[in-house]
Amino acid sequence: MSRTTVVKPENPLVRYFKDTRAELAKVTWPTREEGIRLTSVVLIVTTVSAILLFGVDSIFSLIIALLLQIT
Repeated sequence: MSRTTVVKPENPLVRYFKDTRAELAKVTWPTREEGIRLTSVVLIVTTVSAILLFGVDSIFSLIIALLLQIT
Protein backbone atom coordinates (compact mmCIF):
# COMPACT_ATOMS: atom_id res chain seq x y z
CA MET A 1 0.00 0.00 0.00
CA SER A 2 1.31 3.42 -0.88
CA ARG A 3 0.75 6.40 1.28
CA THR A 4 -0.59 9.48 -0.37
CA THR A 5 -0.29 12.77 1.38
CA VAL A 6 -2.77 15.48 0.72
CA VAL A 7 -1.20 18.92 0.52
CA LYS A 8 -3.44 21.44 2.20
CA PRO A 9 -3.59 24.72 0.28
CA GLU A 10 -2.17 27.67 2.19
CA ASN A 11 -4.54 30.35 3.35
CA PRO A 12 -4.02 33.47 1.17
CA LEU A 13 -4.24 35.78 4.19
CA VAL A 14 -1.58 33.82 6.09
CA ARG A 15 0.63 33.80 3.00
CA TYR A 16 0.23 37.57 2.64
CA PHE A 17 1.39 38.20 6.21
CA LYS A 18 4.32 35.79 5.85
CA ASP A 19 5.42 37.50 2.64
CA THR A 20 5.01 40.93 4.22
CA ARG A 21 7.14 39.93 7.20
CA ALA A 22 9.82 38.53 4.88
CA GLU A 23 9.90 41.76 2.86
CA LEU A 24 10.13 43.92 5.98
CA ALA A 25 13.13 41.89 7.09
CA LYS A 26 14.91 42.94 3.88
CA VAL A 27 14.39 46.67 4.47
CA THR A 28 17.39 48.80 5.39
CA TRP A 29 15.99 51.06 8.08
CA PRO A 30 17.52 54.52 8.65
CA THR A 31 19.51 55.20 11.78
CA ARG A 32 18.04 57.35 14.53
CA GLU A 33 20.15 60.33 13.42
CA GLU A 34 19.04 59.97 9.80
CA GLY A 35 15.41 59.73 10.89
CA ILE A 36 15.66 62.89 12.97
CA ARG A 37 17.48 64.77 10.20
CA LEU A 38 15.00 63.74 7.50
CA THR A 39 12.05 64.55 9.76
CA SER A 40 13.42 68.04 10.35
CA VAL A 41 13.87 68.55 6.59
CA VAL A 42 10.25 67.54 5.99
CA LEU A 43 9.00 69.88 8.73
CA ILE A 44 11.02 72.81 7.38
CA VAL A 45 9.88 72.27 3.78
CA THR A 46 6.26 71.92 4.93
CA THR A 47 6.45 75.13 6.97
CA VAL A 48 8.04 77.13 4.14
CA SER A 49 5.46 75.80 1.67
CA ALA A 50 2.61 76.75 4.01
CA ILE A 51 3.98 80.28 4.40
CA LEU A 52 4.36 80.69 0.63
CA LEU A 53 0.84 79.39 -0.02
CA PHE A 54 -0.51 81.75 2.63
CA GLY A 55 1.23 84.67 0.92
CA VAL A 56 -0.07 83.77 -2.55
CA ASP A 57 -3.59 83.25 -1.16
CA SER A 58 -3.48 86.62 0.61
CA ILE A 59 -2.40 88.39 -2.58
CA PHE A 60 -5.18 86.78 -4.60
CA SER A 61 -7.73 87.61 -1.89
CA LEU A 62 -6.62 91.23 -1.96
CA ILE A 63 -6.88 91.35 -5.76
CA ILE A 64 -10.38 89.84 -5.70
CA ALA A 65 -11.48 92.25 -2.96
CA LEU A 66 -10.21 95.22 -4.99
CA LEU A 67 -11.96 93.96 -8.13
CA LEU A 68 -15.24 93.55 -6.27
CA GLN A 69 -15.01 97.10 -4.88
CA ILE A 70 -14.52 98.53 -8.38
CA THR A 71 -17.67 96.93 -9.82
